[in-house]
Amino acid sequence: MTDEADLVIQVEGLSKRYGDVRAVDNVGFTVRRGEVFGFLGPNGAGKTTTINVLTGLARADAGTIRIGGVDCTGNPKKGQHLIGVVPDENNLYPELTGFENLCFCGALYGMRRPEREARARELLMTFGLVEAARRRFGGYSTGMKRKLTIAAGLIHHPPLLFLDEPTTGLDVASARQARQLIADLHRAGTTIFLTTHYIEEAERLCDRIAFIVSGRVVRLERVTDLVQPHQARRVLLVSVSDAKAGLGEELTLAFPAYRAAPAGPGQIRVESEEPICIGPLVRFLEERGVEVLEARQVRPSLEDVFVEITGIAIDAMRKEKEKRGAREGAG
Repeated sequence: MTDEADLVIQVEGLSKRYGDVRAVDNVGFTVRRGEVFGFLGPNGAGKTTTINVLTGLARADAGTIRIGGVDCTGNPKKGQHLIGVVPDENNLYPELTGFENLCFCGALYGMRRPEREARARELLMTFGLVEAARRRFGGYSTGMKRKLTIAAGLIHHPPLLFLDEPTTGLDVASARQARQLIADLHRAGTTIFLTTHYIEEAERLCDRIAFIVSGRVVRLERVTDLVQPHQARRVLLVSVSDAKAGLGEELTLAFPAYRAAPAGPGQIRVESEEPICIGPLVRFLEERGVEVLEARQVRPSLEDVFVEITGIAIDAMRKEKEKRGAREGAG
């Protein structure tokens, strides 16, 4: 049983409406000191609204919130000195330089000039932005803007950090760097509340995960406990020249011990509780004029758990990522 002193966030009965839309619906959870707690769900699930309410950017219609043992329900500012916030969109000043933006954020948290300037230089070095330190933020690339926004949330060494979609819009190298920083902060004891719809990111970084769909938490467990029951499954990913409509159903009918379904363009996913014999599957497909390009076994992951619990196809999640990245890249 967790000691209440070890609970950095305590939420009960949290609800928030926007007109007729119930963005957050009677949500309750706790976040333990030093853990990475993930909110996993598609766009519009209620992730950002939850963060906005917890950080004082929006007021809940109902429920209670405690941050670091402080009741912040009626006055969110009581806990603001304990938190750092990295929003899902860049919120820094385009006319200020990178260095000036970080120093300004430090001043807002009451940091003295020598301390905030030293911390700003340290973060610019950490994020590889030293050469851009004297350039205006408005002229930064999408990836550079995102990195400086994360740095701004860390300026005052907060014990609790809210990260809302921290790697959306970043290139591969920058996203890897951001995830490494999150892991380093975790090891150093920072408590992190992470929202994401990148399932592989949540599985890699989080200790516990809450699945949130349509404003409601539908499951909350440790990542290992979520994935473990699925490890006994056999999963085969088959890449084909032409994934014709209905091919998954044909495979399932021909091989009743297997469950087959499309897994994306040109891919079929085959699952079974028993070992999967690849040869008969390949012959079956080739007899129907479908060329098999590759067949490989994969480890069941958090993606499988998410799809099973929520019913939301992973393909839809990936499309959301692509749309979001395209919008930010055009901005």
